[in-house]
Amino acid sequence: MKTNPTEPGVPPVRNRLGYLLKHARERLSALSSEALQPLGISGRQLAVMTALLEGEPPSQLEAAQRLAIDRTTMVALLDELEAKGLVERRADAGDRRRNIVALTDLGRRTLVEGTRATDQAERIFLASLSSADADQFRRMLQAVVGGD
Repeated sequence: MKTNPTEPGVPPVRNRLGYLLKHARERLSALSSEALQPLGISGRQLAVMTALLEGEPPSQLEAAQRLAIDRTTMVALLDELEAKGLVERRADAGDRRRNIVALTDLGRRTLVEGTRATDQAERIFLASLSSADADQFRRMLQAVVGGD
């Protein structure tokens, strides 16, 4: 590891994990945003749509918990998606006091297209790595963040 010539034992900022993760995230976010722009959705909106398909259709609160975001943020994201015709809120047939959130047909098509677009953005992001290294990088990140 290179060190700072003015202060031995202090690595240059470009070698710091925080710096590297921040700039990697910014690059991936820019690639993903560009890929999703033709669909009129953001990466956060795509994440919400993806989470809605995991398991049974969730309530707003359950959807927020799936993504580990607060309820107020989730309501705003769902309002945006509902205004675009991508999700709908409806009463739960099993419990009329509970509302669930589900993708519309347009939402499902947009999710499939958005997933393809962001998969391509990820391939571009990881292009400097071999396929095996890219897979290992993803597994290592999952281990660090506690993913499955």
